[in-house]
Formats: sequence, structure tokens, C-alpha cells
Amino acid sequence: MKPKILFIMHMPPPVHGAAMMGKYIHDSELINEKFECHYINPSLSNSVANVGKVSIGKIVFMIKNIINIISKVKNIKPDLCYYTPTADGWGIYRDLVVLSLLKWQKQKIILHMHNKGVRDFSEKHCLARWAYRRIFKNTHVILLAKELYPDIQEYVLEKNIYYCPNGMPQTNLDGYERTSVHSPYTFLFLSNMIEAKGVVDLLKACAILSKNGIKFTCNFVGRWSTVSEERFDKLIKVFGIEDKINYLGAKYDKEKIREFIHSDALVFPSHSETFGLVLLEAMEYEMPCISTRVGGIPSVVNDYDTGFLVQSKDTKALADKMLWLIEHQEKGLLMGKKGRNRFLENFTLDIFEHRMIDILSAVIKAKNNN
Repeated sequence: MKPKILFIMHMPPPVHGAAMMGKYIHDSELINEKFECHYINPSLSNSVANVGKVSIGKIVFMIKNIINIISKVKNIKPDLCYYTPTADGWGIYRDLVVLSLLKWQKQKIILHMHNKGVRDFSEKHCLARWAYRRIFKNTHVILLAKELYPDIQEYVLEKNIYYCPNGMPQTNLDGYERTSVHSPYTFLFLSNMIEAKGVVDLLKACAILSKNGIKFTCNFVGRWSTVSEERFDKLIKVFGIEDKINYLGAKYDKEKIREFIHSDALVFPSHSETFGLVLLEAMEYEMPCISTRVGGIPSVVNDYDTGFLVQSKDTKALADKMLWLIEHQEKGLLMGKKGRNRFLENFTLDIFEHRMIDILSAVIKAKNNN
């Protein structure tokens, strides 16, 4: 008989890293073949902008969701409950309610942390410290990278931690190989247009390059969010880089693939990132990546090997690395090839699925042995 797992996790919409990984788990033939899987999506937000906001509708939905979870547990009697909690904000108290009820029903729980901020939020709010102690008590935790452990170190022993980097499905590249760069050299930013993703920092770096007479293009792909269309247009005019910047809107599937192929390097200067799935996408397309030393990104991008890492908000360093790629195009192409090899060896969806199966099986086995 297959072990039973109740997956309580986010799935699109909205489209963000945690939701996409939830979809990959839900759709995985390997995971569904290994376990008897049951799924509940606890999210009511239909856009990234609504994530973390409180409303009457969300509270009503949360109550219905809790009733649904309790009912599922009673009916299927899972061997393990998999839960994707939030790291900070009002959502931790929702998580506390749900997890307390699961523990009251003597359920084995594994938490999959797709975001960070536990340490900072607990330092600001005494009530949050109380909540975190109860959320993490008697649970196992999956982290995306070892750099993320200090965020929850106060609440979870390392022996109860499992590490599972995210993975992405491979694209049918049909023998695609990056052999040259575009003229002018083309940088790509692909994410939601959120200031914390480094949108403004990248514009400032582009302004530095432009003032020095460097020829290049930088394309921005993503939905408007905390950076609005009006503010974006105002900034590129103030910086005098209208001829260097293109906003292309949100792109998906074939349109997104086209942007990877028609760009030379990805620039993702995030201020507060847990992992950065877009880095994996770019690596598959042999693109060198410039990103920041935040969250688990140093476990994804090998500095000076598959790309560059700079300090968050250091626009001068960001511009310097962009200039280096423009001036050392052959070396940049080699970085991209190394990045693709790293993707294939560590970050494919198949590798992720097998890691998840091993972790879930180990936790269930530990439960049965107790």
C-alpha cells in the first residue's frame, strides 16, 4: 500500500516560485506514482500584488479551508502532511492555526520553506517569536539551500532539516547552442516588476553604462507591480536611457523562450530572494547570470564561473559586471555553457522530483520507526 501524503501547498495563480514548485509536485508522475497524493491549495490570492494582504474574503476562505483540511485528514488518515508556510506577516498566524490543528490530530508534518524572513520578523514582533516556536515544534523542514538555515536556526535543529534545491522542467531545445552575442549586447530582466527584485537598481546600472558611452540594450519582462508603468517611464527619462530600455510586458511559454534566446545575459539584482527560479531558466539557455549574494542564490550561480554575484543594491558593481560581459563576450559565452551544464547536473525537474521522493520517504519511515 502506498504511503498517503496530504499536500497543502500553493499553486498558480498567481505565478511565483512557490506556486510553480507546487504545480510541478502536483503534476509529477513520479511523486504521484510513489505516494497516494491528496492536494489542497490554501491560497485565495489571484495576483502577486494581493499576496500577504488581509481581507474579509480571505478570512472566510481561510475558515472554509481549515474545515476542509480537518475533513481531509479524518477521511484519508495521511502518513504525512506536507505544508508550505509563509515566513513573515499575518500569514504566520494562519499557519499557526492550521498546524496546531494538524498536531492536535497527531499528524506528522514536514514544512517546505519557499521564502525567508523568519529571523527579521521575529526580532520585530514578540508575538511572532511565540508563534514560530509553536509552528516549528515537532516538524521537519525542507530548505532550498544551506544559506537559508540561519533564518530559522533559532527554532529548528539542523538534524531536522532537509535540503532540496528547486528544479525546472527541461525545454526541448532541438540542438540549440549559443555561439555568438547580439549587437548591441542585450541584457534581460525577467520577473514581476517589483522594486525588491532590483528593477530600479538595474535602471541605475544601465544609466552608469550609458553615461560612459557603452552600447547595449536591456529588456524588462514581467507584470507591473510595486514598480508602476508611470514610475518606470519617469525613471528612464530622468536617467536619459530611453534608447537603451525596452519594457516588453509579461511573457509566457514560447514568447518567454524567445526572450531568452534573443538576449545575451540575465540580470537579476534581487534584494531579498530565496532561490530565483528565473536563474535556472536562463542557465538552461546558456546565459551568464548576474545576480546578488542573497538567500540561496550563491548555491545557484557560481561566482566568476557561471556568472557574477554582487552585493544587493550596489549599482556600481552591477554596472561593472555588465560591462565585463560586454567587453569579454567569448568568456561570457563560456560562462553560459558552464551554467547549462550546472543546470543539467543539479537543477532539472527530474532531479528535484527524486530528491523530494527521498526526503518524503525518509520522514515517513522515521515516523513508522518511532
